[in-house]
This record gives sequence, structure tokens and C-alpha cells, in this order.
Amino acid sequence: MSRITKLAALTTALLGLTVFQAQAKVSETEAAKLGTSLTPVGADPKANANGSIPAYTGGLGQKGNPAKIDTTDIYASEKPLYTITKANMAQYKDKLSVGHQKMLERYPTYKMNVYPSHRDASFPQAIYDATKKNAVSAELVGGDPDGLKGASLGFPFPIPQTAAEVIWNHRLKWRGEAVLRNNDQVIVQPNGTQLLTRLVEEVLFPYASIKSPGKFDTPDAVSIYYLSETVAPPRNAGQFILAWEHPNERSAWIYNPALRRIRRAPTVAYDNPYEGTDGNQFYDQVDMYNGKLDRFTWKLIGKKEMIITNSSAKINNFSLKYKDMLKTGHINQDLARYELHRVWVIEANNKPETRHTFKKKVLYVDEDTWNVVMTDNYDQRDQYYKFHEGHLVTVREIQASTTVPEILYDLQSGGYFATALVNEGKPNDLTVTYTKDRFTPEGIKKRTSR
Repeated sequence: MSRITKLAALTTALLGLTVFQAQAKVSETEAAKLGTSLTPVGADPKANANGSIPAYTGGLGQKGNPAKIDTTDIYASEKPLYTITKANMAQYKDKLSVGHQKMLERYPTYKMNVYPSHRDASFPQAIYDATKKNAVSAELVGGDPDGLKGASLGFPFPIPQTAAEVIWNHRLKWRGEAVLRNNDQVIVQPNGTQLLTRLVEEVLFPYASIKSPGKFDTPDAVSIYYLSETVAPPRNAGQFILAWEHPNERSAWIYNPALRRIRRAPTVAYDNPYEGTDGNQFYDQVDMYNGKLDRFTWKLIGKKEMIITNSSAKINNFSLKYKDMLKTGHINQDLARYELHRVWVIEANNKPETRHTFKKKVLYVDEDTWNVVMTDNYDQRDQYYKFHEGHLVTVREIQASTTVPEILYDLQSGGYFATALVNEGKPNDLTVTYTKDRFTPEGIKKRTSR
């Protein structure tokens, strides 16, 4: 290759990189659409063609006390518009995930009650303001899907151009300043037998903090400090998991009560099984999708009208008992509320040179909240493996949206795993305040030496 040819090739490569990085940001003109022709977080505010998805009018807004989350179902008087079963699913196939189709085909008792659609989500004004700033500053450096830079407080990519940008919006969504969460998890065996694990989780959100906004500009920045303690069953009680979420890595530690020792835990990542779940949940399935993106290639398919969960107050009612919620094969579908919404569709394929249990994932991300609400997962034989569904709910007390509970259906074994259950536990506390020194190995040592 001549010197001139080499120079031309280098110039082309540099220009390609420049084009990629320029695409990671949008112009001031594009950003000005946020709050006008787009919602403040980047969704399409218009109704769909027949009005079955309504126009966005600002959401419900803030209401209530964060010290007492209200699970009242404000749409309890509504009746389903229609119910999808195996008998009529072909009529709605283009609006159903593969996972929903598989569940309908496999279980005669599985159904989907579809209600009028509501676009209730809203966020604090500070999140809107920060999101608009991020639109012209946030980028994924050098093509690295984990190399986020130039984002602070709000959604980093409200006008996304790549799949990785959509996933980053999900990972950095506003969830309040901090939370003390009582997380009940239940393994439901194919024969219906249930095994309960109870966690107490303390979480600090330094990136999406309105009081002290974080910024992603250095590798050691932290978006989330997470600490969980297993309190039941007795055989696992006293175990702690500590994690710091960085832009492109995770620092993690595990405390083993039998050994009375805390150790670094590089296995708290990817498809390694979450402790105490008997392999039913991987670490990167916490919060629907969590962790690094580097073991997959990510493709943004586009936006599509799909039937998803929403307004999920009924399934979170504290009067419910797990024996009435969790049935053989699937949850009690009378508790699940479905609506038609627009979602971003993403396909992720496991890179040949890396290892992951899933060869392919198809993720569906709600346009109004940036929450991953369901995922189709395929094994390395290209066989359908697990359907992951989160029940989307609006938390008006802090103007946030999240998925509780989350259900992982194993379509090969017939069992499933339910997590983020609250019904028989204590309500989450969104008024807690934590300092960073609580989320350190030394902090765990102090707690366990008492």
C-alpha cells in the first residue's frame, strides 16, 4: 500500500469516527423539539392513527407523600376492551412479543386483558431540563457502547440514534434520590411449589440526583450504589452484595456470613446467576436489563405499537397474598393490566468471541418512560428460552416510573421467577438519605461486626 493510499485510508477512518461521534449528539435545533414536537423526554406526543394510543398531555404529575407509596388503582372501574387468548391471538399477533405468543400457546389458562391506554408518566422539571442539555452533549466515545460521556442527571439520549443509547436511557432513568426497598423473590417450580427469598436493598442514585447531580465524564463516576442483605430464608440470611455502577464497569463485593469475610466479586455481572436465585435470574437481568453492553452487538429496529403492561397498581396491592398471585406456570393474569403503547424495539446478538447464555435478546422499551418492559431471550441453539416481563407502574410520589414486579418465565422448564414483589413485605421508603461511605466494604464490616 502506498503512502498516499495509507493516508487516504487513515483519513477515511478518522472521518468515519467523527461521523459516529457527531451522530451521538444532536443539534440545538433538534434538541429544541423536546417539549414541543416531542415530549420532554423524547417520546412522540401524538395519538396514533385510530386514537387507541392517546396523545400525551403531560402525565399525572406529582402527588402524595414519598413516605407512603399509594397503590390505589385509579382505573379500577375500567373494563377490558378485549381479552387475548390462544383462540384469538392470531388477530393480535403483530402487537404481541414472541414471549406473549409462547405463553398463550403453552398455557390454556394464560390470557391478556387489554384496557384503554393511559400515558400517565411524568418527571420532575429538573429531569426535563437536564435531558435537554444532555441531548447536545452526551456521546458514546469511539463506538464503545459502554463509553458514555457528557451526561448529567437526566436521560442521556432523548433523541436516540443507536440501540445502545436507548439502553443507556433505561439504565440512567430517574428513580428518586435513594430508596430502601424490601424485595421479595419467589421461585415457582413447574409443579407450583414456591420458594421465597427476602432481600432488603439500599440504593443511592448519585447520577440521577436532583439535590446533587452526578456527571459521567470519568471512568470512576458512579451512577448507582447498591447494597443488599438477604434476610430469608435462614440458610442465606446475613449475606450482603455491594455494587458500584460505573460508566463501563461494575465494582462488586460479596460478604459470606459463614466465613465472616468480604471479597471482591467479578462474577457479579453478565449471565452469572444472582445469589440465592438458583440460576433463575442473571445479574444483567436485574431491573430488566442491567450492566455492561460489550458482549452483544446492538441493533435499533425502530419504534412499534405493542401490547405491554401499564398502570400496574392492581398487581401491587398490599392485600394480595403470593399464593393467590403466583400460580402454576404463570402469575394470576387477572392481576395483569395490558395496554397498547409505542415501544422501541432492540435486537442484541451475542458476539461470537464472547460468552453469554443468551445468543439473542429482543428488548422492548416504553417510549414514555425509557423502561425496558419485556425481553425475548434465545439460547445458544437459537431456541426460545426465557420471557422477561416487567409490570410498569407510575410512582407519582416522586414522578418516576418503574417495573414491579418483574417475572422471568422459563419456557423450557415451565417454572418461573418473580422478583421485586412487595405485597407481603413492607412498603418501599423513598425518603431515606444515605451517604456514600455506607456503600463500602468497610461499611459492611462495621455492620456485621456488631
